[in-house]
Amino acid sequence: MVKAVVADEAQLKAFEDGLASSAAPRSQVGLVVGKLSASSDRALVYSLLPTPPTDAGEPACSLRAAATAPSAAKAKSKGGGKGGSTASSDAPPSLQFDIDWVAEHARQVSRMLLGGMSVIGIYIWASEGSFKATSPAVLSQVIRVVSQAVPWYGSDFDERLLIHLAYSPRRLVCRICEMASGSLRPCDFKYSKLLPSLQTFRCTYNFETRLTVVQAEPFNKVVSKAISHLTKEVQNAKVLIDGNLFSEDMNITSEGSHKVDFLIPFKNNLPAGECSLEGVAGLLLFPGSVSGCAYLGPKESISEAISDLKMDIIASLRSRLDIILDEADDDSTTNDVENSLSQKTTQVTFRELREPYSFSFPRRILIPWLAGSYICDYLQQSETTKDAMERCKEVISLEAGVESSSIIEPEIAAASVTLESFWDMVPGALVRAPAEPSLKDSHSQQASDSRRTQGSNLSILVPLFVLLVALLVGFMFAFSPNSKT
Repeated sequence: MVKAVVADEAQLKAFEDGLASSAAPRSQVGLVVGKLSASSDRALVYSLLPTPPTDAGEPACSLRAAATAPSAAKAKSKGGGKGGSTASSDAPPSLQFDIDWVAEHARQVSRMLLGGMSVIGIYIWASEGSFKATSPAVLSQVIRVVSQAVPWYGSDFDERLLIHLAYSPRRLVCRICEMASGSLRPCDFKYSKLLPSLQTFRCTYNFETRLTVVQAEPFNKVVSKAISHLTKEVQNAKVLIDGNLFSEDMNITSEGSHKVDFLIPFKNNLPAGECSLEGVAGLLLFPGSVSGCAYLGPKESISEAISDLKMDIIASLRSRLDIILDEADDDSTTNDVENSLSQKTTQVTFRELREPYSFSFPRRILIPWLAGSYICDYLQQSETTKDAMERCKEVISLEAGVESSSIIEPEIAAASVTLESFWDMVPGALVRAPAEPSLKDSHSQQASDSRRTQGSNLSILVPLFVLLVALLVGFMFAFSPNSKT
């Protein structure tokens, strides 16, 4: 249970001052980026990210005038031109939200955050009156939908944050939203220097896995199964930190970045289910190298950093798969199937594969963000770092002063997926895949049959020739003039 919230003083105060001094709208909604610590009852807040306008240019949060009650309207009509006013006419407007758009913003932001950072709630910039005029059920509904859009693999946290930045009067109030009940309760809030005290843990995880493909399995399920297989492998791995074997009582006093290595046990045997040939259409080869990164806040345990680093690797692979699927969906709406690699990839029919089919996952890059920390993005084969910078400016309000030369590309070669016919991979298989032979295969088969026929004819002619020679020699000896009867 979260009892206290600690926020980075420099970032939040600068953000609040910027809203107060600029011509900001009278209402705004955005995301809270931080961490709900599993080893303590604190929540850490690193930054606030405003949700951009929708594709139609509409704000994600707006004010809705309070409805006038019939009795108040009647009283106002009786007041006529005497300039009378009612209490309801002075009621502050309530807040209304484009919930789906805020949730989509949270989904895209979560892809760009590294281990130890995630979307942990929302903030609202509004007057005290408008905030109180908004139903708590509406506020909790926004938080619940945002939470559902953010993938928290293996997390059991049932709480999120709601930060209200009031400008009339100006003050900051933080509340805890319990997801099950939707109730909002107050909590202790204080400032600290969080970002400068973060410790960084980096690793490069190399992997290679092979899984059988069943005929009826769709593309996303096949690759998801491979990622789930890697999840178990990563979770069971032993860990070296700066060359020392990790233990629960380990204490790291040095600052800066720490190198982490995973020790993966040898795979001696395959599970029994993966050895069966029944219903198998092919084989999935999934090799690659993933760069992982996680941040550890003050007063947190080293084991939490290792857990966050492992989840960063798995979340990174899942995000790349989601990017491929999202791009395929976008291409299907524009009917540009011929030029879409993602569309072709997601429509692969495994049982019809005649040749190996291979494609690459997007590559991860690291982009400077706040106080020496980084965010990430993923590049498709046809994209450059400029494309990533444009996305970050739109999604995460990245400063325009970031130069492309400061971007880190830790993954030289992206992870790749290769799909091969199972019958071409297993020596001695008696059954072939049920597919029609191509023209090239037909010519090869005809040439093979011709060579086989010629060899068979030759093997018959040789014994006949030897038999004929033996008969001739015997005839010559039998009827020779010098031979005796």
